[in-house]
Amino acid sequence: MSADRGLLLIGEVYVDFTLPSPNSQSKLRLGGIVHAARGLWAIDARFAVAAVCPAYLVDQARAYLESLGCAEFIWLAEVSGAPNLMAIGDPTELADQAYQDILRDEKSVRYRDDSSKLGNFASCLIFPGRFDLTDLAALLGGKARISFDIAYDLADLQALSAFRGRLAALITSTSSELFLEKASDDLSALTLELSELSPSAVLLKENRGGSRVIDLASGQTDEVPALLGGTVNSVGVGDVYSAVFVSLLGADVFDAAWKAARAATCYAQTTYPDDFKRDVQRSLAVSVAQMRELGGTVLPWHVRPTFQIYFAAPDFTYIDRTHLEEALDALGYHNFNVRRPVQENGELKPQSQMHEMRAAYLGDLRLLSECEIVFALPQGRDPGTLVEIGLALAAGKPVITYDPLNENANTMVIAGSTVYSNSLDACLNGLFEAMSSLRSKK
Repeated sequence: MSADRGLLLIGEVYVDFTLPSPNSQSKLRLGGIVHAARGLWAIDARFAVAAVCPAYLVDQARAYLESLGCAEFIWLAEVSGAPNLMAIGDPTELADQAYQDILRDEKSVRYRDDSSKLGNFASCLIFPGRFDLTDLAALLGGKARISFDIAYDLADLQALSAFRGRLAALITSTSSELFLEKASDDLSALTLELSELSPSAVLLKENRGGSRVIDLASGQTDEVPALLGGTVNSVGVGDVYSAVFVSLLGADVFDAAWKAARAATCYAQTTYPDDFKRDVQRSLAVSVAQMRELGGTVLPWHVRPTFQIYFAAPDFTYIDRTHLEEALDALGYHNFNVRRPVQENGELKPQSQMHEMRAAYLGDLRLLSECEIVFALPQGRDPGTLVEIGLALAAGKPVITYDPLNENANTMVIAGSTVYSNSLDACLNGLFEAMSSLRSKK
């Protein structure tokens, strides 16, 4: 076995097609494990690829990956019955990204003869797909250190039992079905189940809230902050994080996570590879000690519901609810605890009596006092919402104002808000940052 072959990436190669929307153009690029390869290329790491893909993609994938410095391309398994085309509804992950693996139910995978070459690698990172993991375990060298990104396409952790005793890292995400099923309310059960597989480290990626890395050898945990900026495209960001993290595991596990998080941030902010590599090289020129001093946004998944968010908006049944539902979907997706006064205290009918209006007013005031932060959407220059913004500002509460139609460009609203924007992406970032700040003060 040769130890200088670099990290072997194993997984499916896709064509990513981002659907056009009012806020973004369509985009077509190679995805799947190619995202991870771009991350390794950006840090000048040596790597090879064992690809699972349809025949029509092989030549293009090989040529592209070799242009990134891929030392060896192995066509590991052939996909039949499906094109490995991923349609993507929301590239910025405001809420669920609406991935659609075209003809997924028709897909079948068959290992090829090239699979015998896998035994030559000392370290590999596997992104599970529709290929059989038990067969794969037999193909890998017995002394190889193996890591898994189990954010997607792994319904049962028992599928990893064949790798017990040679696992370096297990990586997952708060957006994965596995996490949502097993750890949405409490991380301990999932952590215990992962630790029973005996990896050296566990990494939990928590989207805009940063990440947590657990060194199982020492029992220590570190929180790695996110650096939030305008999200151009979040597709593949987690893959870059995983690949860079695993490639740097030979040193300090926490340092590897801090550096990998920086690389992932750069990937979210551009889809141009050369710009990405330049930004990564600049970002990693900073020492980990300096990164720690600079800080960032840390807001773990399970901490978010402990803060109550007052949803100030004309949350009524009779208005155009397009932007309201978009905002509510995003807040729910990121596990925020949203209090909706109209839902909790009732929607008043036209010509309501004074005592009814007074009761609703007092109920809303009580609810506002119970909440630590306000997310406002003053659609149609709703006077009630604007009053609620003023009351929150007077009480010293952070206010995030989402104004998608640019209707409230008023000095008091703009200057008073912690964040004021017509971009939901910017408002989500502002909410994470404001809540992270509140958490640090607690």
